[in-house]
Amino acid sequence: MLNKTITSSRGKVYYKILRSSDKDAQVIFFLPGLTANHHLFDFQMEYFSKKYTVLVWDAPAHGQSRPYKDYSYSNLSEDLKTILENEKIKKSIFVAQSAGGFTAQSFMAKYPERVQAMVLIGSSPYGKQYYTKSDLFWLRQTKWIVKLFPDKILRQTTAKLCGVTEIARKNMLTMLGDYNKKELRQLISLGFLSLIPEIREIHMTCPTCLIVGQQDETGRVRKYNELWHKCEGHPLYRINNAGHNANVDQPNEVNQIIESFIAQIF
Repeated sequence: MLNKTITSSRGKVYYKILRSSDKDAQVIFFLPGLTANHHLFDFQMEYFSKKYTVLVWDAPAHGQSRPYKDYSYSNLSEDLKTILENEKIKKSIFVAQSAGGFTAQSFMAKYPERVQAMVLIGSSPYGKQYYTKSDLFWLRQTKWIVKLFPDKILRQTTAKLCGVTEIARKNMLTMLGDYNKKELRQLISLGFLSLIPEIREIHMTCPTCLIVGQQDETGRVRKYNELWHKCEGHPLYRINNAGHNANVDQPNEVNQIIESFIAQIF
């Protein structure tokens, strides 16, 4: 597996790629969520690298992709495009978790011809109809809300929300260790506040699959997924004994769902 970076005026972006020996193999790009890094998808990278060309990044402002300025999901989608161009990849399947799904949707809105399919894990839709005035109000309060939590409690609470199993919680705590107290609070605020300008109507032009943990207690994620499924007809898979990071809580089940979904398309 190769470790690479791209660089722009905003900063450097780190990613990993493992190419299949089959030159015609499909490409899967894994996009971790807010405060997570590439280790969020360790179970998926190992599993899918046997058949596909796989990539995963530390999203800008995360992990090894720091420092980074001018954070927005639109800018992140441009960095994503640069990586694909750098690797001479014309199209990709995107498997995105939580805020990674915001980047995937922003990218698809700009470059639909480059997206073959999307699997969104514990993410949320862009459409305005999904968000109440109360939802938007509380999103705008993120910056001061995170300041109410002592650093240790913020980390423990985040890990508990993200994982039901001990493996998933330890995975999240380890990834949170990339940041000091100030960085972590700023990153959480930035990730949520940057969603607000993106809440607009977009047309999903590719096959899309939704996955959510039955024990996901992060905001209204489960409710958003139920509405998304009902309004747009995307298949929705509910994972038992799984929280926000369902792909770490129950990797075997999630891997099978992703593999079956891709097989239906190709």
